[in-house]
Amino acid sequence: MRNRRNRLQLIISIIKKNNIGNQNDLARILRSYGIDVTQATLSRDLKALKVTKVASDKGEYIYIIPDNNELQDSMLQRGMHSIPSGQQAGFVSINFSGNIVVIKTRNGYAPGLAYDIDMSKSPLIIGTIAGADTIFIVLKEGVSRDEAIHFFSRFVPMD
Repeated sequence: MRNRRNRLQLIISIIKKNNIGNQNDLARILRSYGIDVTQATLSRDLKALKVTKVASDKGEYIYIIPDNNELQDSMLQRGMHSIPSGQQAGFVSINFSGNIVVIKTRNGYAPGLAYDIDMSKSPLIIGTIAGADTIFIVLKEGVSRDEAIHFFSRFVPMD
């Protein structure tokens, strides 16, 4: 068990410090540390760590550790997409009423999306409130619908 725990800690460290885009690259780096793992073992490790992929600033996908939001937060603050635009998991609809925006999602997806919106630190947004499947967003006075649509297109598909 200790070997697995050490391997998982090393995987976390590697993912935090490198732009790893696939299991082959990760396995190669692990081998350089003297750890040889099968693809099946690496898949189980990534699943146990809840590793996910996000789009990098170069448009490539890289692994991140969900409990470590540093990379994703910095990407959002720089105006980058956490996942490709138009592919927000769980998105259902977006509606505007004055300076209030209501985003509907599948059950359980609203908190994560609201977090991403909050982390963008947009001067257009006063605040968000997320339930399980709905996000209420208050825009600052004077924000035009076009400005809001442009901003939210970073997070959800805007038709």
